[in-house]
Amino acid sequence: MNQEILNKNVQNFININLKSDITKLILKGSPFEQVSIQEIAAQILAKNACEKKLPTWYNSENIYYPNKLNIEQTSSEVASNYKSDLVSGENLIDITGGFGIDTYFFSQKVKSVTHCEINEDLSAIVSHNFKQLKVKNIETHPSDGIEFLKNSKGKFDWIYVDPSRRNDAKGKVFLLEDCLPNMPKNLSLLFEKTNNILLKASPILDISSAVNELEFVKEIHVVAIENEVKELLFLLKKNYAKNIDIKTINFNKEEIQKFNFNLNEEISSTFSEPKKYLFEPNAAILKAGAFQQISAQLKIDKLHQHSHLYTSNKLTDFPGRKFEIKQCISYNKKQLLKLIPSKKANIAIRNFPETVAQIRKKTGLKDGGNQYLFFTTAINNKHLVLICEKA
Repeated sequence: MNQEILNKNVQNFININLKSDITKLILKGSPFEQVSIQEIAAQILAKNACEKKLPTWYNSENIYYPNKLNIEQTSSEVASNYKSDLVSGENLIDITGGFGIDTYFFSQKVKSVTHCEINEDLSAIVSHNFKQLKVKNIETHPSDGIEFLKNSKGKFDWIYVDPSRRNDAKGKVFLLEDCLPNMPKNLSLLFEKTNNILLKASPILDISSAVNELEFVKEIHVVAIENEVKELLFLLKKNYAKNIDIKTINFNKEEIQKFNFNLNEEISSTFSEPKKYLFEPNAAILKAGAFQQISAQLKIDKLHQHSHLYTSNKLTDFPGRKFEIKQCISYNKKQLLKLIPSKKANIAIRNFPETVAQIRKKTGLKDGGNQYLFFTTAINNKHLVLICEKA
């Protein structure tokens, strides 16, 4: 951590050049003896990555930024704020602290928070930033979180873990046992130090596999932002052996969509031909696999076992996109083009043998317009095109 980056003149230069062409800036070289142009460029790139994702940091003075990769890997403020509502109590330890976004939001809900980060330079950066953000109830330690726990005599109300999805030997990994730290291997140690664990996992992780790798899973939270799944959260409670609740949430600009269900509940969908309205579940629901539960809870019909589109004659409050079906036709190019005189439409496929690119090439339809075409398969295994408008 180069303290000279925090010099007032350097900070002013960084802020003035936030929208400058980085390549041209680097070619000009640094106007400061003790700060290289590469260091300045790294600060500019990292700060720009925070503008929408981490506005608290972006809008605060004298924040020191790590490399851009650290920013990309960290939680957004929206996701971190959501996580903070899951914890409470006297003390929490974040054993994989990183840039400290989650730790910061936990500190607003828990009286005392410990931040462990094995990278000493990153730990120093985080410690400095917490002072700039005027946070006084976080203690930072430049150490391995697992080792810190082993040497700790006390217990914590919560342990938070965000394992690294990269392994030196295996590269990018998809099982919890291959992450660092190895959660299945270290669960016994963690439960010696707490009764409550909050685990953040990659959105690509298979939920069933994770449940099998873990113990005492009480809740699973699937967090999406603007219809993109960002995080899977596993809430573990020592000796818990009851049903697992799955809670999905999708943060949109217009609304926050929630849908909850029980993982072990046996429910079946009802099926029907397309009716007046079409419903497309958001990404969090699809990731959670709530295909039968959403049909049963909302009393809407599924078009096909594998299509994951729903229909009803009633416009209901639905956690996803809602459309009014204007036409329902068999997949026929000539008939389709007659119904789309503008030759522009938004195309989606659900359980259909052709890709969007193949359909566009075959039909010549361009992207855009107010019409939405869903190419799908109905309960009789017939390929249909649903011509819709947003409801």
